[in-house]
Amino acid sequence: MNSTTENRTAGDSSLLFSFMKGSWGYFVLSITCSFIASGADMVIPQIMRCAIDNVIGGSDEMTSIARTVIGWFGGTQRLRQDLWIVSLAIMAVAAVKAVSQYIFRVSNTKGSETLAKTMRDTLFSHIERLPFEWHMKNHTGDIIQRCTSDIDTLRRFISEQMTSVVRILIMLILSMTFMFSMNPKLTLIALIPTPVIFIYSLVYQSKMRTRFRVCDESEGVLSAMAQENLTGVRVVRAFGREKYERDRFEAHNEEYTGLWREMAKLMSRFWCVSDTLCGIQVLVVIAVGAWLAVSGRMLAGEYVAFISYNSMMAWPVRQLGRVLSEMSRAGVSVERISEIQRAEEEKNDPEAQRPELDRDIRFEHVYFSYDGENDVLTDIDFTMKAGSTLGIMGGTGSGKSTMVLLLDKLYEIQKGRGRITIGGVDIRDIDTKHLRENIGMVLQEPFLFSATIAENIAITTPDIDMERVREASAAACLDEAVEGFAKGYETFVGERGVTLSGGQKQRAAIARTLMKDTPIMIFDDSLSAVDMETDAKIRASLEKRFGTASIILISHRINTLSKADKIIVLDHGSISEEGTHDELKSAGGIYQRIYEIQSGGKEAADEQ
Repeated sequence: MNSTTENRTAGDSSLLFSFMKGSWGYFVLSITCSFIASGADMVIPQIMRCAIDNVIGGSDEMTSIARTVIGWFGGTQRLRQDLWIVSLAIMAVAAVKAVSQYIFRVSNTKGSETLAKTMRDTLFSHIERLPFEWHMKNHTGDIIQRCTSDIDTLRRFISEQMTSVVRILIMLILSMTFMFSMNPKLTLIALIPTPVIFIYSLVYQSKMRTRFRVCDESEGVLSAMAQENLTGVRVVRAFGREKYERDRFEAHNEEYTGLWREMAKLMSRFWCVSDTLCGIQVLVVIAVGAWLAVSGRMLAGEYVAFISYNSMMAWPVRQLGRVLSEMSRAGVSVERISEIQRAEEEKNDPEAQRPELDRDIRFEHVYFSYDGENDVLTDIDFTMKAGSTLGIMGGTGSGKSTMVLLLDKLYEIQKGRGRITIGGVDIRDIDTKHLRENIGMVLQEPFLFSATIAENIAITTPDIDMERVREASAAACLDEAVEGFAKGYETFVGERGVTLSGGQKQRAAIARTLMKDTPIMIFDDSLSAVDMETDAKIRASLEKRFGTASIILISHRINTLSKADKIIVLDHGSISEEGTHDELKSAGGIYQRIYEIQSGGKEAADEQ
């Protein structure tokens, strides 16, 4: 095992122990009760042995403990006359076992559910703090599968298998101790299959571990596919892709089912051989023990007790194999959860600055690449005056959205590849939370949660102030549409805003951003789904409402950008043009061509 694997194993173990916080008390209680129940299991055969051999059979051979206990009840003569005392003793021990098992079940269930809650809370909290870049590289469906199925697998293993390990060990040790005390030779015969089953289980564990990981990864792909189709149901229906998507899903589902069929075959072979070995062991012990009892080398009570202990020992041996097989699956789940936990959270220097952000924004020779090889942005260098409006235009893939994602620190600029400053302070040195609290951003693809319109608009504020909600909604030209709904602002928005039109979703996202009233406002092509008249109204409202805010407008529409104080045009990640609308519309570049196309060439013709 190399050092990396050892470190990961140690990390997985420490992670598991950290998840156990809050559950230890429940599991310790359940293990204690399991210990008591196992002890009760061991006592009952001894009572039966004494009853058969000493009380009924009259034999004087007994252990010192048995002799002492029998003396408490008046000796064998008294017990022979009152056999109900023996029955009562068995019932008392059985009652102790029943109570212990009840407490075990209750405490074990509480412990497992507390453990699952801790894991879910910890994992979700960690995922929330992971960089945006990490989320872009990992499928949502696979993340969900790890946060649900893998957590449940780990919970079941700890609650059902780990807690039973103590009972298994206790029953093995006590069973073998009592068996050796009664007949050492027969005990050795009974122990012959144990190492075989143990080694056999270890061999199969490595095979099952690999198969479980493949099955879990395949389930993650299937979950991602289902999640994409459910959230993109409009697109699927609009393009008539139901059959294609269904066939694609069924094909992968068949592959996933096939993997579990192979896994079932592997486990069936494992349990078949294990059960056969255990069955043969029990038959051999019964046959040899019966021969010893008939030949007078073993008392009848000893034989009955020995068979009972052998049955008790067979269960732990078989259960130990199950623990090892389940350990394979749990190990895969721990690894998959650890992969998320090992992902580095966004770093924030404790001494990070919290300056005023109503200052000039400066991009200083910024270069950026997503993959470390191909630059998306090349030598981006410009200054945006505080309180001004900057328009950004460019073709698809030119790096427009990347620029504002860098400004919001959703992606980090690599060292030596330029910097972004606000008021002369590098954003790397600004507290991330402070920076994002002071930047309002409407993304290119607005996301609405499954909540009411009012809750979606007020999501950036701790309380819903309906007066402010209506004000922001009016500024985003959404108020008339909302008032037309039967429940108004209490109208429930479906998942991802599926019940609203594209323009209504964009305006709701704009209203949500306006609620923050931040010194920097970014609108990433957020007016593309509204008509020209609404576009003009929203821009006029923004000018009136946020006269002092620094506003960045990303758009393909000349009308949207025409009143910006400065416009930059991106071409393949570089700034190809920079200036005002009046300067660029006749500069002979990309902006002029787009302007002429969108204006129908009328103004160009008039000027000529």
